[in-house]
Amino acid sequence: MTGNAARTRRSPRSRLPLRLTWAALWLLLGFVSLEFLLAAYGKYRHLDSAAYGMFMTRRSWLWLHLAGGLTTVLLGPVQFLTQLRLRSPRLHRLAGRVYLVGLLVAAIGATGLIATSPAPFAIRLAFAATALAWLTTALTGLIAIRRRDVDRHRRWMTRNYAVTLAPIIFRLSLPVAIASGLAPSPTLIATLLWCSWIVPLLACETVRRVAGMARSLSRPPSTDGAALADTR
Repeated sequence: MTGNAARTRRSPRSRLPLRLTWAALWLLLGFVSLEFLLAAYGKYRHLDSAAYGMFMTRRSWLWLHLAGGLTTVLLGPVQFLTQLRLRSPRLHRLAGRVYLVGLLVAAIGATGLIATSPAPFAIRLAFAATALAWLTTALTGLIAIRRRDVDRHRRWMTRNYAVTLAPIIFRLSLPVAIASGLAPSPTLIATLLWCSWIVPLLACETVRRVAGMARSLSRPPSTDGAALADTR
């Protein structure tokens, strides 16, 4: 019993490095997301901006996509706040509904942009795959919570937010690829678009499985067998 109590007292301290790591990752993600929003959205503030380019005749689709995307990038991290879920479940559900509406609006805008884009087929296909992965993960998460399967809902919404970050990851990876000597060809852009959501999904699965293994190893051995032997 004394050993169990000692393990219980040590557990918060043993989780401190993990909590600090997650806090650092969230801070980094917040910084990168803020920089992305300021850079990507700021250039469309004025209609005479050169950034519109080929988007000028399709700006309605673009605005839909930007508005919905902004909602998901900002609300996504809020949904991962454990204390919010526990203390204000109604607020969590409301934020989740707004997040899904924003996602749907962004996906509609993306569909319009893809359908009217003069870009090569490989790039349009990569964008379409990203949008499909975004919608599929969100729909799976929604179905899970409608069935009150909370664990499955969390897993799929985590995957969904990983896909949400695809534009940010693409924007970071393209300059790196060009700086490494690769030409900004349609093939490179399409490849980076695919990787911008597949790699985060693989990373999510890896972290989830490693964390599950770590939790299993850190659990104290069950005393049920010993107790049963004592009763016998």
